[in-house]
Amino acid sequence: MNHPFATHFRRLHRSLHTLAALAVLSLFTGCNPSGSPNALSEVPPCCRPTPPSQPVSDRSIYQLESVWTSDAGKEIRLGHLQGRPQVVALFFSQCEYACPILVNDLQRIESALSPAAREQVDFLLVSIDPTRDTPTRLREFRSEKHLGTNHWTLLTGREDDVRELAAILGVNYQRDARGQYAHSNLITLLSSGGEILTQLKGLNQSTDDLVRLISDLPNTPSGSQP
Repeated sequence: MNHPFATHFRRLHRSLHTLAALAVLSLFTGCNPSGSPNALSEVPPCCRPTPPSQPVSDRSIYQLESVWTSDAGKEIRLGHLQGRPQVVALFFSQCEYACPILVNDLQRIESALSPAAREQVDFLLVSIDPTRDTPTRLREFRSEKHLGTNHWTLLTGREDDVRELAAILGVNYQRDARGQYAHSNLITLLSSGGEILTQLKGLNQSTDDLVRLISDLPNTPSGSQP
């Protein structure tokens, strides 16, 4: 017969083991907005290990010291995204017209890339409506638009920081009495070092040149384009 103390000890050990496993899992699921069971393989860019610090040029947006919050609830600086080209757009989730088209344009770019090139590029959406676009709301927006987990970053930040980033990217916006924003419709391609390489202006424009440029970047494998 087992000693009562030994039985109690085994039960306690199993409980502690279970709690430890759950704690480790929560570190990943907290950075897994999709709620997918494949949490370990679907780490969003904001939750990747911090890249080694690299010098950036005076033209890099990664010089900004502002702190942003992702839809996964993690606080990062933009420099955390260093190391991969970024396709960037400023938007807001309550937009009634332009932003859904803008996001769809980014998705068209993603779909047009070869599988190899797609694995080397990330997509960044930054809200111009920080009051309403909380991390929770951005997480809902990700789900609504079926944005992939491991290559898309959604950020919200302080209003002054949003204005600063918008000015650098050349995006103008102004809120009206209804809570809608009149804003520039710009898609910006950043180099892996955070420099502006090119911009696509307007909605529903051809993305062929931008896709070709992404595919020809040194650290991006070329695809099926001529």
